[in-house]
Amino acid sequence: MDNRSVPSNIVIPHLVYRNVTQGRDWLCRVFGFTEHFHYGDPISGIQIYLGDAVIMLSGPREYRESPATVGSNTQMLTVIVPDIDAHYRHSLGQGATIWEELHETVYGERQYGIEDLDGHRWIFSQHARDLSPEQWGATVVTPMP
Repeated sequence: MDNRSVPSNIVIPHLVYRNVTQGRDWLCRVFGFTEHFHYGDPISGIQIYLGDAVIMLSGPREYRESPATVGSNTQMLTVIVPDIDAHYRHSLGQGATIWEELHETVYGERQYGIEDLDGHRWIFSQHARDLSPEQWGATVVTPMP
């Protein structure tokens, strides 16, 4: 079954922003996301996307706060982009806070880490080389389908 309100991506992260519309505006301007829809009056939820990456944004509620409010974060999101160099330059030009400089990893990705206006940490990445996990030292326990 298809549902035009919820994409068929396997994982759809939900991020909390102190001000959900400011969060949307920042993510669209700095990272290049596009708004798909929003709901509530005032707006309380927004779905955005960049390529195949879909993210839900919401405002704070009981037991849900942004990293900026609680003073720490517990996760990062990785988004694959087609031109990492252009994405990096654009993010820098918008004054974003880089916490990991653009580099190539041992597992074959060119990536950089950036923090958004509410303290969420993101990794933007582009495939640089095709390497099996064993080629860079990982142990495969169960092959992926």
